[in-house]
Amino acid sequence: MTLTVLFLIMLALIFDFLNGFHDSANSIATIVSTRVLSPRYAVIWAAFFNFIAFLFFGLHVATTIGKGIIDISIIDNGIIFGTLAGACGWNLITWYFGLPTSSSHALIGGMIGAALAKTGPASLVWSGILKTVAFIFISPVVGLILGLSFGVLVYWLFRRSAPMKVDHIFRKGQLISAALYSLGHGGNDAQKTMGIIASLLFSAGLLGEKFHVPLWVVLSCHAAIALGTIFGGWRIVKTMGQKVAKLKPVDGFCAESGAAVTLFVTSALGIPISTTHTITGAIMGVGSLKRLSAVRWGVAGRIVWAWIITIPCAAVISALAYVLARAF
Repeated sequence: MTLTVLFLIMLALIFDFLNGFHDSANSIATIVSTRVLSPRYAVIWAAFFNFIAFLFFGLHVATTIGKGIIDISIIDNGIIFGTLAGACGWNLITWYFGLPTSSSHALIGGMIGAALAKTGPASLVWSGILKTVAFIFISPVVGLILGLSFGVLVYWLFRRSAPMKVDHIFRKGQLISAALYSLGHGGNDAQKTMGIIASLLFSAGLLGEKFHVPLWVVLSCHAAIALGTIFGGWRIVKTMGQKVAKLKPVDGFCAESGAAVTLFVTSALGIPISTTHTITGAIMGVGSLKRLSAVRWGVAGRIVWAWIITIPCAAVISALAYVLARAF
């Protein structure tokens, strides 16, 4: 294994760390904003379930990222560097401004930008790209519907219970829903970096003739995303936990449960969706259950615009990084 390949693997794990750092807010925002756990214990809780997610999920998403976005035959060190530079750069920019954008789509945008800079549109796998782009819009809607549905069901079941009793029950219940959401987050997001590293190893001839994801790659990616979650993206916690809608423990439980179901299903189907989009939609669904004005639609609109520009912005940064890397 050459020094260049080792450097790119380290860069991929740095992206995975930033993914956990950036997206930790999604995992802990509801449970922190409802004051079920303190931020310190919430990130440890989320990180643990991020790490053990490999025990529960296959590697369908990793395969999609590895072979389903760009033609695997054009992948080389320059493509991998451009991809990771674009994804890391956009993650840091949006973290600075407190925008809960998608690390997944930043990575996919990075792959597209580097591939376009190298060979043009012919190297793009449009079926995989269009499926991913479609879920920019589908995943928050599904999250919203499921969050709203869980909310309607739970509020109806506990309609005759005293508010104090409901609060007590769902303070415990939210520990379970947050754990399930973090499992789904680790199961979907860590696999994206696995796909990048496996593509790098395959292009370097280190995997043999058949594309697969080695166990050491699986474990290192889950460890990196868990470590990033422990450090946490505190700027984004405020946006997700309080600016979109005010939440109570029962609301947090419904939002996390709706998002977790979405992540479990899409991970099983090998669809690399955004955990950010999913939990934001679920929070908006639960918030709108009380009244539409309970959701701060201006903040939600700002978040949606950040989602839309993620892939093109990451692609531009990636293309520039690829061109610069080739120049030197």
